[in-house]
Amino acid sequence: MITRIVKLEFQEGKILEFLSFFDTIKNVVNKFPGCYAMKLYQDIHNPCVVITYSHWESQEKLDNYRESEEFIEIWPKIKPWFNNKPEAWSVNAYFNGFEVE
Repeated sequence: MITRIVKLEFQEGKILEFLSFFDTIKNVVNKFPGCYAMKLYQDIHNPCVVITYSHWESQEKLDNYRESEEFIEIWPKIKPWFNNKPEAWSVNAYFNGFEVE
């Protein structure tokens, strides 16, 4: 399993539009074959910055999503709203944390 981390920074006037749009597409991504889970975090100091964490069965499954019709519809819609170039990492867990008691 891999984790995909993507940092997106939106123009100040577009963040609410993005969050609204995200609510309409979050299940599309989360239910895509090979995706185990997806989360969206919003920075507490700069609300225009959001980070997605998604867990994928493999790099191949992530690549399938990135080449899918769903991605091809989503990405061009949000791309003009960016304030900076997105940053992305595909990572493997070295330490997966402690259980919360």
